[in-house]
Amino acid sequence: MFCNQCEQAAKGIGCDIQGVCGKEPQTAALQDLLIFGLKGLAIYADAARQLDAKDDTLDLFVVEGLFTTVTNVDFDPADISAKVRECHLNQLKAKSLYETAYAAKNGAAAPAIANAYLGWTPATELAGLVAQGEEHGINTQHSDENVRSTIEILIYGLKGMAAYMDHAQTLGRTDEEILAFFHKALAATTDPNLGLMDFVGLSMECGRLNLKTMELLSLAHSETYGAPTPTPVNLGTRAGKGILVSGHDLKMLEELLKQTEGKGINIYTHGEMLPAHGYPGLKKYPHLVANYGGAWQDQAKEFPLFPGAIIFNTNCIQRPAATYLDRLYSWGLVQWPGVKHVNGWDFGEVIAKALECPDLPEAPGQEILTGFGHNAVLGVADKVIAGVKSGAIRHFFLIGGCDGAKPGRNYFTEFAEKVPADCVILTLACGKYRFNKLEFGDIGGIPRLLDLGQCNDAYSAIQIAVALAGAFGCGVNDLPLSLIISWYEQKAVVILLTLLHLGIKNIKIGPALPAFITPAILNFLVENFNLSPIGTAEGDLKQILG
Repeated sequence: MFCNQCEQAAKGIGCDIQGVCGKEPQTAALQDLLIFGLKGLAIYADAARQLDAKDDTLDLFVVEGLFTTVTNVDFDPADISAKVRECHLNQLKAKSLYETAYAAKNGAAAPAIANAYLGWTPATELAGLVAQGEEHGINTQHSDENVRSTIEILIYGLKGMAAYMDHAQTLGRTDEEILAFFHKALAATTDPNLGLMDFVGLSMECGRLNLKTMELLSLAHSETYGAPTPTPVNLGTRAGKGILVSGHDLKMLEELLKQTEGKGINIYTHGEMLPAHGYPGLKKYPHLVANYGGAWQDQAKEFPLFPGAIIFNTNCIQRPAATYLDRLYSWGLVQWPGVKHVNGWDFGEVIAKALECPDLPEAPGQEILTGFGHNAVLGVADKVIAGVKSGAIRHFFLIGGCDGAKPGRNYFTEFAEKVPADCVILTLACGKYRFNKLEFGDIGGIPRLLDLGQCNDAYSAIQIAVALAGAFGCGVNDLPLSLIISWYEQKAVVILLTLLHLGIKNIKIGPALPAFITPAILNFLVENFNLSPIGTAEGDLKQILG
């Protein structure tokens, strides 16, 4: 195998024996083969769209197929193999859609499309397992390593955008321009006639459309559950039965809350589900009681201590230990071999397991604040602006992104601790677990640490920055604002593309640079956006604040 799509890439190059995430070689090869098949499907679907023909089922399958291959989502080779076979059937469906649309418009048979990604069948799966080799920077149609690097950036951006789009579609929101781009961009990666700047342009377009995707998801969340409001969240436990929910999907949590009403079961959030406590439509349930544990990489030591049922609803699953395997469930696209999977919206089996499990103790814990979405922060914009003008607020730091297990991430804790008392820290995604239990105080009643939500809520950070720039009559790059970003997987890649699309400069990223970025591409990013790797917390703060 060879997989270099996440920050944990072995030796900073790529995992070639087994994924650091726990992914087996067979699973990695099947994921590569699924991406290969999705490209072929996209060629036909894109050609059909040029003829004003589309099929919603194909659009949904491409989004779910891309999300399936995001890091820490689907580790089950049997499930991915089934998707590979389904991909073949959908490719035939897309081919028929194209041919029918062409014949209807032109009164003649459609010309065949010549492309190496077309015509594969499930029988090629074995060959793919052995030597498919299309992904991981070995794009056989491009000899230039910088072109291959840019193609990988685009593909990983599409995977991240698919994750956000999948959440929006779960809540019934969709967008034609975004769905069409998935096909257009995937098809473009198969074109040997396109060059470096073509893929740079497509990557910037991916960033633009991801902003639109994140806006769509933000609206879906707020229209369904109300805009988040600042809310204290307990980190302890309450006496009684419990179910722990990990992941990102709010609708799944809502359905579970509905089905556990009056059953004597308390619901706890884990990881990126923490911001759910800030939504009025979710916190109205009195049995949504607390957040348990920290970021995703701590589950192996935290889950054995949680005596109730546990369910994952998106990515971030790790190899489960035997101590909690019998009470662990997955839902949606996330799967692990041997873990019971819930299909659909009936959580009866999870509820029954929770009722069988021992009670949690009455053990109240520390309280932390969440729910500072852009509506909440902009609601006190006058105080924020006044604080900046008076000098009470010297600088804003956005310290956020993915957390991970790789050494070097203590930098973000140290950085937050060293931020001067006259500065405000914005944070989002699970990277905040490095420091969100620390006491930072406030400036004129404004908390110095503002939790904006999940990685899915990066749109809020952008809206706050744009609004402040408007209030001060300047560009975002002229604000007293610095972005210190921790990354782990492909959602972070597409957020970076969005920030670059917006022209935001001077971003510091860590703990390590992506293995799939060549020195020349890195130099391009440095020269055009002043993107730089993190250094030391003390040195970076000194450089930023002068």
